[in-house]
Order: sequence, then structure tokens, then C-alpha cells
Amino acid sequence: MKKLLNLIYLPLLAIVLGGCEDFLTVESPDQSTSGNYWKSQEDALSGLSAAYSQLYYGGGWRFHENKFVFEPFREDIMDMGPGASGYGYMSSIYNFTFNMNSSVPATIWDYNYWGLSYSNQVIDKVSAMDDALFDTDMKGQIIAEARFMRGYYHMVLLLNWEKIIVREKYITSEGDIDQPLSERDYAWDFIVDDFKYAAGNLPMTRGAADKGRATSAAANAYLGYAYLTRAYEEPERKTEFLEQVVEVLKPENFKGYRLVSMDKWLGMFNGTNDNSEESLLEVQFSPATSGNAYYKHQLHYWVASSELGGWEGILPSTMLYEEFKKEGKIATTGGYDSRLYNTLWFKDEYFNGNPEKVWGYNYDEWFNGKDKPVFRKFIPVDEEGMKPSETSMNMMLMRYANVLLMRAEAYNELDHPELAKPLINEVRARADMPSMSGSSQQAVRAQIEHERIVEFALESFRFYDLRRWGKAKEALAAVGRTSFDPSRHNFFYVPQDELNSNGQIK
Repeated sequence: MKKLLNLIYLPLLAIVLGGCEDFLTVESPDQSTSGNYWKSQEDALSGLSAAYSQLYYGGGWRFHENKFVFEPFREDIMDMGPGASGYGYMSSIYNFTFNMNSSVPATIWDYNYWGLSYSNQVIDKVSAMDDALFDTDMKGQIIAEARFMRGYYHMVLLLNWEKIIVREKYITSEGDIDQPLSERDYAWDFIVDDFKYAAGNLPMTRGAADKGRATSAAANAYLGYAYLTRAYEEPERKTEFLEQVVEVLKPENFKGYRLVSMDKWLGMFNGTNDNSEESLLEVQFSPATSGNAYYKHQLHYWVASSELGGWEGILPSTMLYEEFKKEGKIATTGGYDSRLYNTLWFKDEYFNGNPEKVWGYNYDEWFNGKDKPVFRKFIPVDEEGMKPSETSMNMMLMRYANVLLMRAEAYNELDHPELAKPLINEVRARADMPSMSGSSQQAVRAQIEHERIVEFALESFRFYDLRRWGKAKEALAAVGRTSFDPSRHNFFYVPQDELNSNGQIK
């Protein structure tokens, strides 16, 4: 992170949270600084919007190049498509040739540090504001939301870098900028404390006017994810952390959330079922343009195959396709796992008019008889939706299905596969699949991996799962990607700009 002195001032809030029209269109004061700002509840909410804004990774064309390169390109269930292969900065992630000068990791580093800097500013400034300026409980809620966002940005960094700089306070002088890398356990403790605070001080659900804002349920979900990751990283405390996973992911912490029905599942990824009862946190996009706002992206072009008018930047791997089909046609529908038909388009009578087509035409007409599995997730519902150069469909970050499968994993690792199976079967039943067979810890462990692959394809959890389980090298080698070396590629390198500018990093 460069020595940007503008971090000590309130940024112009041209990019704000897109959860609802009111929150999107908060007017920004011209040339505001922290000296003449923070005078009202509206100021505090605008500052909070800036804290959320870095979820967009710059928005527009930057969003797909950042979010959908640095995470899925390291997974065995994805292939780099021809739309990306000609760009060296993308290929370096896929081929594991990245280094400390690589642009994509440096960009992710910057955006997340800007996000937590804005979060720290909200925590600092709102804490000092007069309580009388706020509606009942609003001051404490804004601070709790900012702490959730600070924990989230730190967690994204810690999942991708072995050591990070923990930013515990709002930067008010140049002397605060240079800080050393923190030990990993210290960083995790800091993240856990922020999520705990948010979980204890935020409402469990949000109304329609506050869609997209953090809740206690979201905080508990990420707290469970933090504990689950630590359980593998710190084996001497594994039981302690797994027990915490079970505790924070208990059903009473998620009242009002449930799995959506299978006919609504795809809608969580194509704009027809945004902010559903399964959603715990998703990046909010909108066609709103007030104040020169830009809440759209080009993800539909990035994901769509060339036959469908897309850039074909990313494709499902053969391994993913085979994983979906490996249980055979045992669904209650008489076909494969229903998530297959909702995640991919592929050569099958199902998409040749029995019972569906691809945008009104048989699959074979689009693909000239080839069997070329392509993504259906994050693709518009019809051909007309591909015509605009931008789309405003939301991007899911965390959902209730993950809560169920994380809790199942914790139970199983605590030697209680019998408690894990009902949770797994709940997720399978939604996909029209029968209950899993097998009862041993090993069988349940394998089933959890399968369910996480087919449930969360293109949602960027697979690499972190593989690393958590110590299986990244083996899994990537199995799909022919033999250049992965855990000692060099489990994490990104601290960016060269940070090393050059931060005198506290050796």
C-alpha cells in the first residue's frame, strides 16, 4: 500500500453501497474533510457507504478482472478461457507464475486496505460523535457495521497473504502509515474480535430498505468460517476452534434464513432472486446512476461462452463437469443433480428441448453439436440480457448453504459424522438428491467435499477449501496443473510497492 496521505481524510464518496435506492443516492458533500464532516447521522451513513464501496474492487470492467481472476483461477474446477489467456497478468495467476510485482494481487491488496481504512475512519469518527445526533441504536449499529467490514477486509487479506499488516486504528498522521507485518494468529484474533462484536450488536435480518447491509447472521457466518480455517492452521487448537464453529453456526443465530427452493436457486446468480432468504451477504449492484454512480459490471460477458456472445474468460473444468455427473441420474427428478442443470449448459437431451432449451434454441443449435459445458451461473435469463454491455445482477459472497456445510464439516472433524449427515442431506434434498450413503468420518468428509464443489462452483471457495485441507497440490496436479508449489503459491507475495514504501517490513 502506497503512502497515500489522502487516507487520513474522508474520501469523496462517489462510490457508495448499493443496497437500496436511498442508500445508493446519499449525496456527497463537495471537498469534505474529516475536519468539517461527521456532523450528522447522514454523514455517518455516507462514511459507512465508503467502507462498503471497496467490495466492488473498482467496479465496472475491473470487477470481473479482479474478483474473478485472483480467486477462481487458482481452482481445479475452473479453466482459463481464451478470453483471458492472452493477458499475461491473468495467466500469471492461473499458471502460478505470479510474483511480488504481479498487478492483480497488488490491486486486491490496495482495495482491501482502502476498505479497512474507511472502516477505521467510521469507527473513530462516529464513536466521537454526540449520541443525540442519532436515531435510537443507530450510532452503535453503524460502528458495529464498520467493525464487520474491517473484519471482512482483514480476512480477505489474511486468506490470500500469509502475513498482513493489521490496521487497528484510523490513520491520522504519516507516522502511522508504516507498520510491520503481524503474526498470523494475532491477525486472526483481531478478525475474530471484530466479527464477534458485529454479531453481538447488529440485527439478525434487514428490511427491504437496508438490503445488502451486514447483519449478525453474516457476522456469525464469517466468524464460523474464520474458526474453521484456524482449526486446520493451528492443529494444537483444532478441537477448540471446531467447537466454536458448531456454536456460532447454530440455527438460532440464523433465524429468518433458509435454503431457497431449487426453482429459485439459479435466481441468486442471474438477478432474478437477489437478496433472498438464503443470502447472508452479497455485493449490491444497481442501474442507478445518481451522482455519477456506477453500480454495474461486465461479469456476464466474462463468464459467457463465445457461442453465446461472451468473452469466454473462464470455463468449467472437465473435473467439475465429471464431479457433477459422478453419482449418476439418481435425483428424484430422474436426472442428474439439479445443481448441474442450473450451473452449466451442456450437451444433453435436457437442453435440447426435453424439457429446456438455451435461450429458446436447442443446445446443439448454439454449439453445433459439440459437447462443450459452459457456465449458466451469472448469465442473463435470456439472449436479450446479453445485449447491454453492463449488467447489475448481484454477486453472492456468503449464503446459508455454506453455514450448513461448514457446521457439518466441524461436526465430522469432531468425530460426529452422525450429526453432520442431516445437514449434508438438507443441502442435497434441495437439489433433488437422495440422502448420502456411508456413515464413516471418511465417507462424510468425502461427501462434504463433493457438496462444496457442486454447490459453490464459481463462488470462489474451492481454493481456500483445498488449502485448508492440505490438498491443493494434489488436486491441481490431477487436472494437469503441476506447477503449483504450496511453499510458493499457497499465498500471494507482499506487493513490491508495499515493500518499497513501508520501512517496517524487512
